[in-house]
Amino acid sequence: MILAIDIGGTKFSLAVFDKARIVRRESRATDAAGGKDWMLSQLEEILGAWRREFHFERCGIGFGGPVDWPSQRVLLSTHVGGWRDFDLPAFVGRLAGAPAVMDNDANAGALGEAEHGAGVGYSPLFYMTLSTGIGGGIYENGRVWRGADSYGGEIGHLTVRPDGPECLCGARGCFERMCSGLWLQRDLGRSARELLADAAFVDRYVVDLALGLKAAIMLLNPARIVIGGGIAKAGDRLFAPLRAELRRQITAWSAARIDVVPAALGDDSVLYGALSLARHDAASAR
Repeated sequence: MILAIDIGGTKFSLAVFDKARIVRRESRATDAAGGKDWMLSQLEEILGAWRREFHFERCGIGFGGPVDWPSQRVLLSTHVGGWRDFDLPAFVGRLAGAPAVMDNDANAGALGEAEHGAGVGYSPLFYMTLSTGIGGGIYENGRVWRGADSYGGEIGHLTVRPDGPECLCGARGCFERMCSGLWLQRDLGRSARELLADAAFVDRYVVDLALGLKAAIMLLNPARIVIGGGIAKAGDRLFAPLRAELRRQITAWSAARIDVVPAALGDDSVLYGALSLARHDAASAR
């Protein structure tokens, strides 16, 4: 059995995989105010019960924040306090009784959709999580591209509105600041789900969304862009106007494809990516 964990700013999920099938799954809302210690206590509670039933061979973790891949340490979380420079794989490994490997959740989502979901057969693939925050992952030829310092794909803090409002990172007009669920709720007082039911709002919203994705298309020329996270569940209400806006914005001479689709794995993209992380880690250890 392989244990997969997805730790996000809004919720966290754990799953037990038997081959590629989920045989146990649990999701809970994240208590951001409780910080790291609250999350660790939740993991301890759930895994303490599961270990009486399952024997884990490996563990994979997708974490909602920057991760230093070589050292396997959480660098920080911009949404939940207390995580800076934390060895999460060691903590989970002790609870699960098995080796653990970790990447940030967007990289894990890219891996999950590339190997199990809407990205199968597409390379290079760009995956974006559009939820509490915004993150990105780049997948090509069987591997995630992480960059020189594990920050590859961090599209959420690309500036789309230089004169825009201040982001949690301290810059102004970041893609995440303009388009993520956290800021939609704070700025407009309504959830993303409610807002995306309003066609007039969507027409305005996709302008900034397309500005961010245009950067990915022009820089990476991906074979496909897959968008996961809660906001992507709006389906055609979001994706039809988004594709139309991208066609308006993409440089006229560019023949780069505009293939943008929702995640096929829904809420489980990161869990399937954590499964693949664990499998890849096991293969490299042989």
